[in-house]
Amino acid sequence: MRTVDAAGLPIGDDHPPRIMGVLNVSSESPYDPSVFDDPGEAAAYVDRALIEEGADIVDVGLESANKRFEVLSAEAELERLDTACEAIESVSGDAVFSIETRYHEVADEALSRGFDMVNDICGFADPEMPRVCAEYDVAVAKMASPSDLERPGAIDNVDDIYGALSQNGFTEKTIVDPAFGSWSEGKTLADDRETLHRLREFRALGRPILVSINRKNFLREIVGRSTEEALAVSLAATSMAVERGAHVIRTHDVRETADAATIGHAFTPDRLRTPRVEELDVRTDGDLHRHLAAVGAEEEVELPRVLSLELSPAERSALVAVANGFEGPSVTETDPTILVATAGEIDRFRTALGDDPGSLGTLLEDLSDELY
Repeated sequence: MRTVDAAGLPIGDDHPPRIMGVLNVSSESPYDPSVFDDPGEAAAYVDRALIEEGADIVDVGLESANKRFEVLSAEAELERLDTACEAIESVSGDAVFSIETRYHEVADEALSRGFDMVNDICGFADPEMPRVCAEYDVAVAKMASPSDLERPGAIDNVDDIYGALSQNGFTEKTIVDPAFGSWSEGKTLADDRETLHRLREFRALGRPILVSINRKNFLREIVGRSTEEALAVSLAATSMAVERGAHVIRTHDVRETADAATIGHAFTPDRLRTPRVEELDVRTDGDLHRHLAAVGAEEEVELPRVLSLELSPAERSALVAVANGFEGPSVTETDPTILVATAGEIDRFRTALGDDPGSLGTLLEDLSDELY
């Protein structure tokens, strides 16, 4: 996992999670407290509500990416850029300033006028965006999206999200964002929950991960809360996301989110890292297969499962006997019985029991079905 330098702010496994606060200069944006059209008021908000509350990065949006609104052209975004630039020039606090845009022309202009990084919500759909970011040597958050400047994040399947993050390549300072939220009609709340559940898989890309989950619908639905009532669920998800590998959390609730991210970071298990060795954050077969695919390995490798089984003495003896015929599995002759084996090995145990597997065979067959 590489560390990305964002204007002197290191982002990666060896550093605390970074908090990205949000400022909008777009009247369409749905979160009113963060929306300003006066540069002085915007700067005061950034100092008071973002930087003083713990924001490391301030992400400035020129338009709402909500699918209900018309997409602004690059020219229309550039017309709003003056307000954003005047605002950051008036900020007294210290932060990394990110411009949220899908257009390389806007990124170019913003970077030339004092912005430090780019948040590309269309995932390099503009093929000139990575060139601009590389020329300025800045960090760029790349959100999973189709190659379409009018359809940011309109992807539902987790496997497709992973592929979208890879399309059009990376710069040396790319941060990946799997794009939580209802960006398209086809994307469901269950899709977002699966993405959070499988967040570790995106670590196989070898880039820091940004997540934007603040008060999102997929969390609110679980507990039946409105947007105004959803702070607690956002904070719970923030700790989970950091423990699962997120490095940057984009939020409107800076102070509370910073605390939640700190807790998630504190309880993230330590992994072995030396100049030549990195222990990968692998908990599932899916995590493992992502890392294998990333290096071009085609081996069929599975992670062992550790299972506690309630068995009769006869079943235990039969399981010990069949497991001894394999090199990898381990089984204790205790009550309960502890079995350490992959799903594939358990499946093969059933076959090894022969034509009359009995109750143990039924148990193993059901177990294999559940694990697969």
